[in-house]
Amino acid sequence: MNNQYRKTLPDTQLEYFDVRQAVEDIQPGAYDQLPYTSKVLAEQLVRRCEPEILTESLQQLIERLQTRDFPWYPARVVCHDILGQTALVDLAGLRDAIAEQGGDPAKVNPVVPTQLIVDHSLAVEYGGFDPDAFEKNRAIEDRRNEDRFHFINWTKTAFKNVDVIPAGNGIMHQINLEKMSPVVQVRDGVAFPDTCVGTDSHTPHTDALGVISIGVGGLEAENVMLGRASWMRLPDIIGVELVGQRQPGITATDIVLALTEFLRKERVVGAYLEFFGEGADSMSVGDRATISNMTPEYGATAAMFYIDQNTIDYLRLTGREPEQVQLVEQYAKQIGLWAEQMKEAVYPKVLRFDLSQVTRNIAGPSNPHARVSTSDLKAKGIAGVVEQRDDGLMPDGAVIIAAITSCTNTSNPRNTVAAGLLARKANELGLTRKPWVKSSFAPGSKAAALYLEEAGVLEDLEKLGFGIVAYACTTCNGMSGALDPAIQQEIIDRDLYATAVLSGNRNFDGRIHPYAKQAFLASPPLVIAYAIAGTIRFDIENDVLGHDQAGNLIYLKDIWPSDEEIDELVARSVKPEQFQQVYIPMFNLDRSEQAISPLYNWRPQSTYIRRPPYWEGALAAPRTLANMRPLAILGDNITTDHLSPSNAIVRDSAAGEYLAKMGVPEEDFNSYATHRGDHLTAQRATLANPKLYNEMVVRSDGTIKQGSKARVEPEGEVMRMWEAIETYMNRKQPLIIIAGKDYGQGSSRDWAAKGVRLAGVEAIVAEGFERIHRTNLVGMGVLPLEFKPGTDRKTLKLDGTELYSVIGNIAPRSTLTLVIERATEDGKEQTIEVPVTCRLDTEEEVSVYEAGGVLQRFAQDFLEGSIA
Repeated sequence: MNNQYRKTLPDTQLEYFDVRQAVEDIQPGAYDQLPYTSKVLAEQLVRRCEPEILTESLQQLIERLQTRDFPWYPARVVCHDILGQTALVDLAGLRDAIAEQGGDPAKVNPVVPTQLIVDHSLAVEYGGFDPDAFEKNRAIEDRRNEDRFHFINWTKTAFKNVDVIPAGNGIMHQINLEKMSPVVQVRDGVAFPDTCVGTDSHTPHTDALGVISIGVGGLEAENVMLGRASWMRLPDIIGVELVGQRQPGITATDIVLALTEFLRKERVVGAYLEFFGEGADSMSVGDRATISNMTPEYGATAAMFYIDQNTIDYLRLTGREPEQVQLVEQYAKQIGLWAEQMKEAVYPKVLRFDLSQVTRNIAGPSNPHARVSTSDLKAKGIAGVVEQRDDGLMPDGAVIIAAITSCTNTSNPRNTVAAGLLARKANELGLTRKPWVKSSFAPGSKAAALYLEEAGVLEDLEKLGFGIVAYACTTCNGMSGALDPAIQQEIIDRDLYATAVLSGNRNFDGRIHPYAKQAFLASPPLVIAYAIAGTIRFDIENDVLGHDQAGNLIYLKDIWPSDEEIDELVARSVKPEQFQQVYIPMFNLDRSEQAISPLYNWRPQSTYIRRPPYWEGALAAPRTLANMRPLAILGDNITTDHLSPSNAIVRDSAAGEYLAKMGVPEEDFNSYATHRGDHLTAQRATLANPKLYNEMVVRSDGTIKQGSKARVEPEGEVMRMWEAIETYMNRKQPLIIIAGKDYGQGSSRDWAAKGVRLAGVEAIVAEGFERIHRTNLVGMGVLPLEFKPGTDRKTLKLDGTELYSVIGNIAPRSTLTLVIERATEDGKEQTIEVPVTCRLDTEEEVSVYEAGGVLQRFAQDFLEGSIA
């Protein structure tokens, strides 16, 4: 510890580390020019690092170099129940492995405070038009997840440093924003910036508070939980200047969809963004959080806002203690994190975005960055002639799901109040949702219900079919629940183009619902407007929504609330005591109960929780990286939804057949996500997305066949993906996957890496990797390799008949050789040697990979005594 920089924080009894002096000692005048991110990283280096590491690391920060790894120690880990539970299942399995080798399992605990919020388990079986939907959905959630919740309840007493917020309380990101993040931490009398990693790609939500919060995979989170440093190199830090002011009637959702499109085009993948300028200064934290939440959709790692008066006002609004609010302002100003002190920050690259140019937007189909202005819907071919059906049948493009969901929007009071006001005006004019629309409202926080009730608009939402169905992540996570059987049958019989509209952040094909062929993202008030319209073919700006009692035509502009109405109602209705009423009892956690044993008593018939296999069988064998067969050859933009879907399990899937064999009734199959604590169910989800295009599976006309299919070689037989995986597993055949650009984008889903590793995949060669998924692959002992520019699966004319081997010295970013053996058209053997980049980016990642993965590395260190 560098005590020469440890000082007393003025006017307090606390101490802090004077990062300004530490930096100025190395290079006078450098501190004020550092970006916000660099200042926070520098502080933790001064506080945590040994002197010999400190000087070189600070020099790297000052000079913006990316040549040396330095340790990062996040202050907290936050988890939702799917990946958090999976991480704790892994730790419970690790305890078993340690015990079997003579170690003390009770010593295997998270070292870093870990907060687990149960928020990803509820399906919307009952829509918002049912007044008892919340209670009914919660009862089903508890019944379906009894095994999972039994294990989670065990963890809160069996493990030290784990807090559990049970189901029915809200979404982890919104709770993190409204309560869990103190912005400035105090431990052992020392104040320092709050930082966290979370097992969800939307963890950057709290970047809006000036807190470095990044999404990581479950495996990387386990690494942090167990006290190991998260080794990193200085990321690209890009300034984003927001200029201008929004036009009337434009929501934060419209802004973030336009920003997502803009930033995707600017290729900010992996970067830390810092928003500043007059546009950022005028934004509430709610609006900032809407932007930060969508960080993974534009491909960045973080989306930071400076601490300023708006931050302080938000902390007061959400009921933080006055002493904590005062500490945040005092500390931020002391170490130069206050917005006014960031004026001299120098960025290697600055992007400029004009808020005044943003129009009303939706995004889709299929991708959150596919923005379309609502004024261009007809020109873009989304809106068209609306069928006037008198037979009661659904029209083309029928909206079968309309959901106000996801922390992206429900954490923003302005968005939800706007939806309530639009519902009120629609009700007054006699408009109703179409009968085939399954509507729902799932706030990320119970506080939302209190201020909407205070505003008098909750009843208006309920009347229109948008009653509260849950406080959880629902439709956005593929947990849309079952459709009315008659509606589902009509979709099947007529092969109907059915769609979903939601206020979420993800709309990938196949994610929202098996019978919604495509999905569109929209602001909460627009979701309601589409529920009234009933079809995506509706030109939402220009077509007629209905008629009032006098026969007058009603358009969207007639029910859209004014900015003045929204702002007045927000100011009058959102109060600190609402947040205190919700969060004080929620975090009054009972820690008196004691677990009987540090080892979990696994339930052998469970399809939710099963002892993990990471220390046995094929995973304990050495990886040869030789004579690998391709399991799949994939294109660009492969998401973790393709690699391991999270939506509902259908009967004729491999997982569905397995669950039926285990005696689970079809109505309780639940989602793929909820079964990730049982590898026997979860591995059957590997590449199980029905929207997958495996380029090895080609029709007779040369087109690629869609579906979860594979071609087994050398026979050339096409079969379902799971059957192909089983075939190769029985042969002990090592596998490889070849892919295009942006492999693994989307949710931070560790089973997208676990599934392929259990299948026998030893390496993945792609044109580029999404950051979180690449670290998950490393954490599972899968080698990520990157084609050199100008080389890809197409230039090499790969068709899946090849054998692949990897040779060379595995080191950070080293060049290895991919050896490809194949037959030529005249039957001769051909060998091609292709240089590829080893995407183990740090020495720590090499160490983890060589051990076989994160858990294997920890077990080795633990048993060798380097960790006690």
